[in-house]
Amino acid sequence: MRLTEEELKQFDKDGYLFFPGKFTPEEAALLNREAANVYAMDRKEVWREKSGVARTAFAAHKYNEAFRRLGAHPRLIDPVSQVLDGPVYMHQFKVNAKAAFDGAVWQWHQDYGTWKRDDDMPEPRAMNIAVFLDDVTAANGPLLFIPGSHKLGVVEAGHDLETTSYPLWTLDREKVTELAEQGGCVAPTGPAGSMLMFSSLLVHASPPNISPFGRTIVYLSLCHVDNHIRAYNREEWIAHRDFTPIEKLEDDCLQELVAEQTQAAE
Repeated sequence: MRLTEEELKQFDKDGYLFFPGKFTPEEAALLNREAANVYAMDRKEVWREKSGVARTAFAAHKYNEAFRRLGAHPRLIDPVSQVLDGPVYMHQFKVNAKAAFDGAVWQWHQDYGTWKRDDDMPEPRAMNIAVFLDDVTAANGPLLFIPGSHKLGVVEAGHDLETTSYPLWTLDREKVTELAEQGGCVAPTGPAGSMLMFSSLLVHASPPNISPFGRTIVYLSLCHVDNHIRAYNREEWIAHRDFTPIEKLEDDCLQELVAEQTQAAE
């Protein structure tokens, strides 16, 4: 999958691109089932909300076959490699849940702000690309973006260690208000299987999910191989240290697994 010139211009302007329904319902359903299996594991990589429900499963591509395949899927790898102009490695892999009723807030932040401060990533030659595993609506904690905020470089932030179970370098309310007055605030929503890519400098957040509908999104944080991290302050399963370029699989790699599981169940 290659981005068009129009899409590249849109990404440069807004800092993100949204592709509704880029993965099939069958592919999304497969990944949703596997996310539930991962969340049920008693592993150090699975972090939980204060209520006990799963919040994030790190590095699931290392211990789950479906996510291994997703981590090398050409629909994800190709557009990022195109924008970053070269081969990429997996800096981070997360399966993020917003559990029904109990999904907590993600504060306003820039991902590169954390990668620079905690991991000593030299430049913002990295980005996130994500797949919705549930329908994401206005009700169940969608991502919030401030379009154009990626053009401002690294914004001053404080290290929040208390708001949630996950520490973040977060922006204060005054700065977020200032940025939103300039760029607005949007919330991409769409069906399971939708794909979203956004700059590591884009200011974003997500509200709590107090609806009865869960919301799970898989994030690949991909970095140009020449821009790999220099500091190893965090666990390897949070900030990976294998800088080998990702070797893409075939486009039907998830459909093959769907067929294998269907046949095994018959």
